[in-house]
Amino acid sequence: MPHYPLSSAASRNLCLCHGCGLLVRISTPHAVACPRCAAPLHLRRPAALQRCWALLLAAMISYLPANLLPIMETTALTGVQRDTIMSGVVYLWNNDSWPLALVVFTASVLVPLLKILALLLLLCSVQWSWRWAPRQRTRLYRMIEVIGPWSMLDIFVVALMVALVQWQSLASIKAGPGAIAFGAVVVLTMLAAMSFDPRMIWDPVEEHDEQ
Repeated sequence: MPHYPLSSAASRNLCLCHGCGLLVRISTPHAVACPRCAAPLHLRRPAALQRCWALLLAAMISYLPANLLPIMETTALTGVQRDTIMSGVVYLWNNDSWPLALVVFTASVLVPLLKILALLLLLCSVQWSWRWAPRQRTRLYRMIEVIGPWSMLDIFVVALMVALVQWQSLASIKAGPGAIAFGAVVVLTMLAAMSFDPRMIWDPVEEHDEQ
């Protein structure tokens, strides 16, 4: 099968407007305005790599307190009980609610960790100009964008528990400091995925084909 060199839109000076979706041919690598909506146009998102690195590092720092600090504090007549994500998973497992325990573990522990590792892989591949499996890495990025909001399961559970129990006089539930850190992890990884420009994955491949 013959091999045809790749040709990107950037090599043809074509740029897609992020505001209105108009495909525009630009004659300068510097920022210009879209003729239809006046939004700034760039062949590649400016400082996308640096912004994504900063957000991902902040998410990695927040991941530890999100799993070590209590995510929910329950106050009752017997005292105060502080539960982390893993203690909640263990409690559900010991009470024969293993399907729910698996869902909470997957959505609250495994998915954020896999998102961080996947973004780290994408950033390292772009930083070091890897030409390995660009199509698969692009699909990986799209998967990260799809599963992003589903990591908020624990925050939804805490909010639901607070709404159901707070009205009772014998017990009260409030979100712990781990909930704030966990929400920060989810938001930061979503922002990091939004800041990443997947077109940078294909730039080393195109440069290699042009040589």
